[in-house]
Amino acid sequence: MPNNLILTVKCKSTRGIVVAISTFLADSGCNIVDSSQFDDLDTGKFFTRVSFISEEGVTLPALREAFAPVTKKFGMEAEIRDGTSRMKVLLMVSGFGHCLNDLLYRWKIGALPIDIVGVISNHFDYQKVVVNHDIPFHHIKVTKENKPQAEAQIMAVVDQTGAELIVLARYMQILSDEMCQRMSGRIINIHHSFLPSFKGANPYKQAYERGVKLIGATAHYVTADLDEGPIIEQDTARITHAQSAEDYVSIGRDVESQVLARAIHAHIHHRTFINGNKTVVFPASAGSYASERMG
Repeated sequence: MPNNLILTVKCKSTRGIVVAISTFLADSGCNIVDSSQFDDLDTGKFFTRVSFISEEGVTLPALREAFAPVTKKFGMEAEIRDGTSRMKVLLMVSGFGHCLNDLLYRWKIGALPIDIVGVISNHFDYQKVVVNHDIPFHHIKVTKENKPQAEAQIMAVVDQTGAELIVLARYMQILSDEMCQRMSGRIINIHHSFLPSFKGANPYKQAYERGVKLIGATAHYVTADLDEGPIIEQDTARITHAQSAEDYVSIGRDVESQVLARAIHAHIHHRTFINGNKTVVFPASAGSYASERMG
C-alpha cells in the first residue's frame, strides 16, 4: 500500500464538499497530511488537492471504488493517485539545449522525480548527450511537406512509451491543433516573456535594442492558440543598461530553465488544475516538499 496518496478534485462549488471529503477519508482509516483548496468566485468552480496516508491498509483500488458515490453526488472530476508513482515524461528539443540539459541534471540527482521515457528532436545536436544518459533518442525531421507524418511518428512514440506528459524543452516547431487537442493538459511549453512585444528571430537582441529592464520566462500548457495556453509558472530577472545582448541571452536561458523545471514539478505532483484560460496551482507546503522531491 503506498504511504503517500493524493486526492485531486475539480467540481462546481457548493456546500458540503470539504466535509464529505474529510469524512470519507476519516471513515476509510486515512489521515490527512496536507490540504489545499480554492473557490473561484468568478467561475463557480471548486478545486482541492489532499495529500493523505492510509493508516489501516486500505488499498488504492478500494479507496477509488468507495469514493465513487461522493464523486457522483457532487459531479466531481476526481482522482486518487499513488503519490510515489513517477510520471512518464517525453522531452522534445530543437537547437537550444539549455532546458534539456537542466532537466537531465535535475532528473539525474533526483530533484525532478520523473521517468524520462525518451527525447525527440528534429536535429541531432543532443543525441550523444541523451544516449549517454541511457535515454532513447528519436530523431524526427520536420518539414512543411512531412509535418503530418512527423506528428504521427511523435504520437507513435507517445503511445509506445506510455508518456503521460510531453515537455517542449525549447522545441521550435508548432504543433497541430489535432495534437494539441489530443494531448490537452499534457503538453508543457516554455518561452521568453517578451511576447507579444518582440516576436520572431532574436527576441533578446530586440529587447536589448529597446533597453528592456526585465527578462522573464513563461511555462504554460499548450493549446491550439500559439503561446497563449493556461500559464503554470513565470519568473523575471532584472537587468541593467551595462549588460550586453549576450548577457540578455544568458540570463534569459537561466530563467527559462528554472521556470520550466518548476512548472513540471507542479504538474507531476498534481498541484495544477486548468481553470478555463487560467490555472490553479497549489504551492508545495513545507511539510510536503521534501517528500515530493524524493517521490
